[in-house]
Amino acid sequence: MRETIELEQALEKRRKGALLVDVRTPAEFAEATIPGAVNVPVFSNEERVQVGTLFKEQGKKEARKRGVQLVAPKIPQLMEQIENLRQEDQSGPVIVFCWRGGMRSLAMTTFMNLAGIPAQQLLGGHKGFRRKVLDYFEHQQWPPVFVLRGLTGVGKTRVLHQLQQIDYPVVDLEGLANHRGSAFGALGLDKQPSQKKFEALLWDRLEQLQDKPYLVTEGESLHIGRVMVPKTFHQVMQVQTSLWLSASMDVRTKIILEDYPALDQLRAQFKRPINALKERLGGQVVREFLELLDTGQWDKLVRELMVRYYDPLYLHTLPEHRVEIELETVDSATQKVAVALDELANQIPL
Repeated sequence: MRETIELEQALEKRRKGALLVDVRTPAEFAEATIPGAVNVPVFSNEERVQVGTLFKEQGKKEARKRGVQLVAPKIPQLMEQIENLRQEDQSGPVIVFCWRGGMRSLAMTTFMNLAGIPAQQLLGGHKGFRRKVLDYFEHQQWPPVFVLRGLTGVGKTRVLHQLQQIDYPVVDLEGLANHRGSAFGALGLDKQPSQKKFEALLWDRLEQLQDKPYLVTEGESLHIGRVMVPKTFHQVMQVQTSLWLSASMDVRTKIILEDYPALDQLRAQFKRPINALKERLGGQVVREFLELLDTGQWDKLVRELMVRYYDPLYLHTLPEHRVEIELETVDSATQKVAVALDELANQIPL
């Protein structure tokens, strides 16, 4: 067995369930990795800084010597960790990578093979994968993308999730971005992924759906919180007939209040995005919003935000080419959207 593997071969094996091991530091792994990879770091964050400093100040030889001193005691533990991560049905080689396919992944691949764990080093490392993702979003041609649109609170995300459950080709951009896509979209959620990680996750989902005749997603601006939808994909989202969801104010308010659980615990976090509306709405309106917030009048606050901020902001997004769908319940709306998607799909040229 060759102890190296090209990126395309590695990604094909990944699709078949191969274990990919990222041996970079936890900080590098958190920034971005190949989706599905696990982190078994050769160096800690601090150790990598130490070796890098030695390399700059005393050269490659001293840096490598220190690297060996740091890694040698860990080898049994690293091998055991990888053995525990392997599943019983993963009979093929483990694919190991670092940043550029350098010493860290080479060393780990060598250790693993010596320990009787079949392993291959990914040539080009994560850098090669990152280059592939960038090239993909620059040149890829996607099938038609149908977009769910509508005013805030109409349940677009809920309908999208139900469509995914019944096997429609859904791309959940807000889920990948870990953000609800509004001024208050980060409240109650964990930290967003980095731009690189978001793009890798989106690439992965689009690759999973590459044989589908069309895609369906939710209308988003170019930015979802602090990450940005790749411009080429965002442009494709503007082309096809949209599905415009509408609902009564009562239904919309109910959905929003359900989407932000534990509101009282989040009260302090609401103040900053409300204050950020001052430039658009003026100080008096913001003071009114803060009064509603401080007194826990959530229902009225949500309605006021929709009437005075969200609806005027997003009514201009009403697309010319659209299928209009009234949402009474999420289940009934999902059925209507599914029928509309099937009809739109039949109109796609072969």
